[in-house]
Formats: sequence, structure tokens, C-alpha cells
Amino acid sequence: MDYTARYGLEFNPFVKNSREIPVETQETKEVRFRLEYLAATKGFGLLTGTPGLGKTTALRTFAASLSPALYKVIYTGLSTLTVQEFYRHLASSLGADPAFRKVDNFRSIQAAVSRLAIEKRITPVIILDEADHMGSAILDDLKILFNFEMDSRDRAVILLAGHPRLAHTLSMNSHEALRQRIIMNYSMEGLSKDEGRSYISTKLAGAGCRQAVFDDGALEAILNAANGIPRMINRLCDTCLLISHTDGLNTVTTDAAMKAVNDIQII
Repeated sequence: MDYTARYGLEFNPFVKNSREIPVETQETKEVRFRLEYLAATKGFGLLTGTPGLGKTTALRTFAASLSPALYKVIYTGLSTLTVQEFYRHLASSLGADPAFRKVDNFRSIQAAVSRLAIEKRITPVIILDEADHMGSAILDDLKILFNFEMDSRDRAVILLAGHPRLAHTLSMNSHEALRQRIIMNYSMEGLSKDEGRSYISTKLAGAGCRQAVFDDGALEAILNAANGIPRMINRLCDTCLLISHTDGLNTVTTDAAMKAVNDIQII
């Protein structure tokens, strides 16, 4: 008997490569509002959070929501590039021919941004994911790279996303000028217990489930161990299903959930 069929599931909604089931929470609403504000206002934004809270999902949803007729989205998670590599990559992503000299790439990037913003009325949206790994030299250059002569209006959206240490890095005196240009700053905190329960039930319903899968004790154990982190909730729920199926259980019990918690803590 397949374990998904045992629990009335059309597929496992808790594994990474399964069909995506959007779950609306107060935080996803707030993140969406903040990002929409940034897109409309332009300038620098900062989105941080510990691993597993759904930053990348939020960024992907945000990017997909932007009309190609109004925005050109450039996403990069290549946060360990050298300054020269970063310039060449950004120039290429903007449709310019990357040069060998930094100053030439600098001019190409500014020209490409200006061409999009002024001539085509398209706002470049540059998403720099895993930016907490970026070197100070790149962070130092960002404020200069997107400063256009005497024009006080921003021509692009530059969104820095990463772990909380990114906010700590930007709080240093050496990054004061960049920090002052950040108009949107949001730190993701995770799900409350009520939201965690809703998250699990929404995932199950999205996978076609119409039966009780987790007993109350199991849910409590999962949510206590996950500490509001969606990725941990997914891992624990997936492990619970496997353990319960192996034990021949038609419902995930508290004991099965505690076994799953122990298994995850060992990994």
C-alpha cells in the first residue's frame, strides 16, 4: 500500500519537489504588501529571515506577480562573486555586453538601467538573494552604481535578501550610506501555532486529503519542534507519514510524531 494513498493524499504536499500549494498567512500578506510598495516606490529594499521561513518562495511569488510590460526582473543567488564577476554578471543580465574593466561595466549597467527606465518606461527589479554572503566591496558599490548624477529619483528596485546577519552587516558604520537608502526593511519571523495548524491543514487539503491524518498530540509535537519554520514543518510532517506508514498506522500519533522529531534532530 502506498503511504500517500493510506492517508488519502493524491501526492505528498510536504516534499520539496511536489506540486506547490500556496498558504496565505499574516506574514505572507505583510511581505507581499512590503514588496509591492517597494516595486511602486523604487529604491533599495531589505528582506531577511532565518533559513526555512520562505524568503525564496516570497521572492519567486513577487517576481511572478510583476508585469513584464512594466518590470524587468533580474534574480541572482550568486552572492560569492568577486566585484568584477558581479559587474559582468549584472551587465549581461541587463542586456549589455560585459567588459573587462570595472569602469566600463559600471557605465554599461547605468546606461542599461537608464534606457529601460527612461526610454522604455520599464523598471529594472534586481533581486540579490543570499546577499548576506556578499563582500563589503560589492555592498559599498551598490549605492554608487544606482546613483544617477543629479537625478534624485530612483530608476530601479534593488532588493537585498538573506539571513539576519545581512541586517547586522548593514548596521555597521561603513555601510551607513547604503543603509540610509533602504526604504523597505522587513524581517520574517515565522508562523504562530495557529498559523502552523492552518499551514498543515491547507497543505493536506491541497493534496486532496479529506480525512484526519494527524492527531492533536502529533500536531502539537510537530509545531513545538518546528518553532514556526515552514521548512521544518514540512520535514517533520513528511517523516511522520513515513514512520506511521511503516508502523501500519492510519493516523499519525503523538508517539510517531516524537519519533519523527528525534529523527530530524539527529540529521
